[in-house]
Amino acid sequence: MANTLNNPAAALSEAARLGDIRARVLFLLGAMIVYRVGTFIPVPGINPVEVARFFQQRSGTILGIVNMFSGGALSRLSIFAMGVMPYISASIIIQMMSMVVPSLIELRKEGQAGQRKMTDYTRYGTVGLALFQSFAAAGALEKGGMTLVGGWPFLISATLTMTTGTVFLMWLGEQITERGIGNGISMIILAGIVAGLPGAISSTADAV
Repeated sequence: MANTLNNPAAALSEAARLGDIRARVLFLLGAMIVYRVGTFIPVPGINPVEVARFFQQRSGTILGIVNMFSGGALSRLSIFAMGVMPYISASIIIQMMSMVVPSLIELRKEGQAGQRKMTDYTRYGTVGLALFQSFAAAGALEKGGMTLVGGWPFLISATLTMTTGTVFLMWLGEQITERGIGNGISMIILAGIVAGLPGAISSTADAV
């Protein structure tokens, strides 16, 4: 402490470091607030009463566990209903392919340039998986009578809405990694788990 007080340069360096940490913490908190707000914005055209009843009946199943990891975004069929699972799946697929596909093996040897290309492939894969999963979910919602409108207008709008939500979360995760604290995707998952724990505990207590 005394050395810092006697050395103006060290004091400025310490102040800058603390300022950077503070800015990163504030950015992380802001990003988490944006994420939580998004989990309460529903996909246009869904019937919230029927959706809530559907998930309430399946609170103790694997669907309930997935919903907990999404912080309730799935049970509310929010714009973030697909969460970051398409991104995680795409990351795993690309990593596995990079061990057997010659062109991807070569990319791994190219250092940062190769890593950037791998990241781009992961992003493209995320969009593809999100489109597929969102369309499947929209179709299931329509067949289950959980929508206020049906047909292609709902399928298209719901698919694009949920896919956009996943792409936004992917971008938000990258921003947290760069400008916040920790791995962005991991922080989003953690936020979902923390937010979903009270509801999961309550459901378990009711079941007992």
